[in-house]
Amino acid sequence: MTDLTETHSIGVDRARIRLVFIAVCCVLLLASMGQTVVTTALPIIVGDLGGLDQIALVITAYLLAATVGAPVFGKLGDLFGRKKVLQVGIVVFLIGALICAMAPTLSVLVVGRFVQGLGGGGLIVVSMATVADVVSPRERGKYQGYLGGVFGFSTVVGPLAGGFVVQHFHWSWMFLANVPLALLAFGVIAAVLESHSADRKPSIDYPGAVLLTVSLSLAVTIASVGGDPVPWTSPMMMALVAAVFVALGAFIFAERRAAEPILPLELFRINNFVVSNTVGAVTGVAMFGTITFIPTFMQVVKGLEPSTSGLFVFPMMLGMIGGSAMAGQVMSRTGRYKMLPVFSTMLLTAAMLFLATLKPETPNWMIAVAVTAAGLGIGPVMGVGVTAIQNSVPARMVGVGTASANMFRLIGGSLGTAMFGGIFAHGLARELGDAAETLGGASPRSLTAQAITQMDPAVQSQVTHAIAAALHPCFYIAAILAAIACLVAMLMHEVPLSDRVPAARTPAE
Repeated sequence: MTDLTETHSIGVDRARIRLVFIAVCCVLLLASMGQTVVTTALPIIVGDLGGLDQIALVITAYLLAATVGAPVFGKLGDLFGRKKVLQVGIVVFLIGALICAMAPTLSVLVVGRFVQGLGGGGLIVVSMATVADVVSPRERGKYQGYLGGVFGFSTVVGPLAGGFVVQHFHWSWMFLANVPLALLAFGVIAAVLESHSADRKPSIDYPGAVLLTVSLSLAVTIASVGGDPVPWTSPMMMALVAAVFVALGAFIFAERRAAEPILPLELFRINNFVVSNTVGAVTGVAMFGTITFIPTFMQVVKGLEPSTSGLFVFPMMLGMIGGSAMAGQVMSRTGRYKMLPVFSTMLLTAAMLFLATLKPETPNWMIAVAVTAAGLGIGPVMGVGVTAIQNSVPARMVGVGTASANMFRLIGGSLGTAMFGGIFAHGLARELGDAAETLGGASPRSLTAQAITQMDPAVQSQVTHAIAAALHPCFYIAAILAAIACLVAMLMHEVPLSDRVPAARTPAE
């Protein structure tokens, strides 16, 4: 049970809640669009700076940084107040966007995406924690459902905007477009949110932040290079695996000794914290795998324009918004939520199984239906997970608890995208290698959407079938993980949702 100190919701300033919610939505839209805006532009960007087999790097860099930034910013929000931390996050996000816009090479672009991800990951979790500060647990389900809708909206607006930009302008404008939106979000926060100052000087867990970064970076590196180009049994891979365990052990040791740990270990003794984050990590794998590879499939295999390929993420957005809003209403009206992620992950499993059978001949409408089902499977998990965690953790840990929901989803997304990128690159090299002479020496690094459209029709058919076949293992793995998530979701404890608003408290209290 939670140890929240609560007051009745009667007399709550609804006008203030609406203003705070508008500010939160602006921030969330900025950060979540940063995750998805590059997806439809990836074939163009990577074709300009690198090769098709490196397509996952630009996504992975953002997700890895957001994974690290989530708990760090979440904890800083608990210590220093949400307003200051949100403003710092916007500045960091904007700096990263400017680095991306001026990137002359893929390496610089990846660095810019990492910086952008640090700010973006922090913005998402602190904005969600801000809602928990002003509404009752019973109402949080409804508001988290709305936030899930904003996140789903960005899922389609981001790819559509990215596709439109690269089709009509240079891709750097995709990142420069963040500037006015960031300034608007900064201004809304400055006007709406109240400033708070800590009664005592907080102790920041720098060792924990560094060790968490190292642990996750090593894990993503292993997922990216494992098997190909670095064999699993090679000395280098063994050293990387050993380094992960050492870094993770050092992180646990640091968290036990820290006065204000980035990720308090006592949270792992809370059932809903563990169950919600496990399910969230798996849905992160499915969500970012679909967002990354479906637009690429539609461009490279189906031959669609970047902006048109982005429309095939639109059904996922509709599913996520609908599923999240429905789950929020169910929680708000009934106070029940345990079975929502169970049923939604069943649907997600079915959607991933269908996507694992994609071929160049698969009708576009069937792909749209499968992507819609995937969105319906993901949407309820996000809102339910955040609400279940916020309703189960101590009040002083609401920020870091909320951050954990986003962190584990991003861990799943970053590890899954890196792993899928490696599997896709290896499978594509294998498929193309069998027909190297017929393909005129084509290799994964030399393939772009433009290059494929200029091939002889017979060769083009071989290449598109090879790309589709290389994607199949990725979605099969996602389906297996979604089925496991369904089983894990059944272990959730349904803690009753209160109708009372948490009493106001000062940061670091």
